[in-house]
Amino acid sequence: MNFSCSIYKDDSPASHEVAEFGWEGFVIENLLSAAPTRTVASFYRTSAGAEIDLVLEVPNRGKWAIEIKRGLSPRAEKGFHIACDDIKPDRRFIVYSGHDRYPLSTELEVIGLREMASLLTQPPERAS
Repeated sequence: MNFSCSIYKDDSPASHEVAEFGWEGFVIENLLSAAPTRTVASFYRTSAGAEIDLVLEVPNRGKWAIEIKRGLSPRAEKGFHIACDDIKPDRRFIVYSGHDRYPLSTELEVIGLREMASLLTQPPERAS
């Protein structure tokens, strides 16, 4: 019997969207597992399309806005910046599928999932 699984061969925009949502769920689960006790998690979305994938209110560290991107060249969309203007987070991150950590701007940092989870587990004085 021949069996093929088109999910691995499908290069359509819809298949990329499914993979992106799967990655977002995976990241959110891992970050919530690593977050300190009493961390409040939410997301932010307006009817106009401004969106933040994950907002964490981390005890003694403030509000963190987290955009989640699958791929090695992440960038924040206009809606993320507008949403950040609305909620005024203390820190802004793009969590991506790579391993490097680097600033994308003076306010926005790109960081891999493992390092982001580690950052959440560090005591406040080391979490910068």
